[in-house]
Amino acid sequence: MTTEVAGRASEAATAGKTIEINPVTRLEGHGKVTIHLDDNGNVVDARFHVTQFRGFEKFCEGRVFWEMPVITPRICGICPVSHHLASAKACDAILGVELTRPAKLLRELMHMGQFIQSHALHFFHLASPDLLLGLDYDPAKRNVVGLIETNPEVAIKGVRLRGFGQAIIRAIGGKKVHPNGAVPGGMSMALSPADRDRFLRQIDQAMTDAEAAIAIIKEYYDKNRDFVCTCASFPTGYLGLVDKDNNLELYDGRLRLVDPEGKVLEDQFDPASYLDIIAEYVEDWSYLKFPFYKKQGYPKGVYRTGPLARLNVCEAISTYRAQSELKNFKQLGKNGIVEGSLYYHYARLIELLYALERTQQLLEDKDICSADLIVGSDKYNEQGVGVIEAPRGTLFHHYWVDNTGKILKVNLIVATGNNNWAMNKAVYEVAKEFIKNGRVTEGILNRVEVAIRCYDPCLSCSTHALGQMPFIVQLVSADGVVLAGLTR
Repeated sequence: MTTEVAGRASEAATAGKTIEINPVTRLEGHGKVTIHLDDNGNVVDARFHVTQFRGFEKFCEGRVFWEMPVITPRICGICPVSHHLASAKACDAILGVELTRPAKLLRELMHMGQFIQSHALHFFHLASPDLLLGLDYDPAKRNVVGLIETNPEVAIKGVRLRGFGQAIIRAIGGKKVHPNGAVPGGMSMALSPADRDRFLRQIDQAMTDAEAAIAIIKEYYDKNRDFVCTCASFPTGYLGLVDKDNNLELYDGRLRLVDPEGKVLEDQFDPASYLDIIAEYVEDWSYLKFPFYKKQGYPKGVYRTGPLARLNVCEAISTYRAQSELKNFKQLGKNGIVEGSLYYHYARLIELLYALERTQQLLEDKDICSADLIVGSDKYNEQGVGVIEAPRGTLFHHYWVDNTGKILKVNLIVATGNNNWAMNKAVYEVAKEFIKNGRVTEGILNRVEVAIRCYDPCLSCSTHALGQMPFIVQLVSADGVVLAGLTR
């Protein structure tokens, strides 16, 4: 028997049943959770299912590579800039060109706009209703509308920050969503001095809003220390980009992988060779794959990416305010490694602060309004890899082409996919902790959703497959035995 729960439940006798949360709310894309109980009503298994399927890897085959920076942003409306820039970087590699300095600055500035708007959206609109209104608050109002009613100043800060990031994206990329400013070999348009000056006038207010958000999350942690420290806390590896000095790096850099104790497994690794260290495992109950570190195998080699992982991987941040917060963050864990999933929120806001500080640096650079933006090439390499840190984690675009520039094969490892194992583990740990003797409440199920929302998953981005996906219907007994099935 299955009990369907769309984010809500009342106390009920649920022994021997499967509880379903469908859909999981306040995230991008479509997914569900199934929680399996034994005859005593205790959790024996729990899974986070990604139920939507998209085939970008396959239907991009046969296109010419220079179309990809325009095609791939359509993967997602929340983080299109990340796909736009990762794709452009892969195309640069196919051309075999080194960008001009002004082009690099502009791309990074657009990327900072993406981090500002995405991190602000997640914290203020998706996560803060749980933190400020309460995990057991009326679900009809536990959302951004309820937040506006009870904490309008907080909601305004979120809208203002997101608008600032989107304005940067539009000024550089042409549009707030699905930008087209980056092209193979550089950028298609320069930043105007008027836009530069306008953004510089707004930066102080944006930093004030970001620091207010950090104060909110730190206050929440102080008041809910036991829950925060134990909620979905488990060991994994951590993967992220760093610069040559192992500082936090979001646009460029080399890969660094550390184990749960902070031991460095891969240091300053060339992102173009990612397939030498990363592979993907497939489970038959999800369209989302499970990346892992090849040298350790699956599941021992699973790792996390995104804000928490990036701060665990880096040794420092190159901007003053974010570095001060990083020092506090590092003290939350052993050997500088912080495990708890709820600490993703603090890490995300530290990155937001860094993105704002880096934005100011870029805007003040003498070359930021230069029109020296494009480099040409008359040859095509057989393949190109573009790697970037998307807000949700490390993003890989890899294209193989023929001598005419036609794409033969595409491989995408999308940020959310890297965290697939961790999200499933988080769901299981929270469900096991709070569901006892068949007692299930709406607030308990919301805690399961909260664990997923820590990772800010973008499910539209992350589902893709090679070949044909079967459609399977199964009839399963209460003890998990498959009684009948149909595949087509």
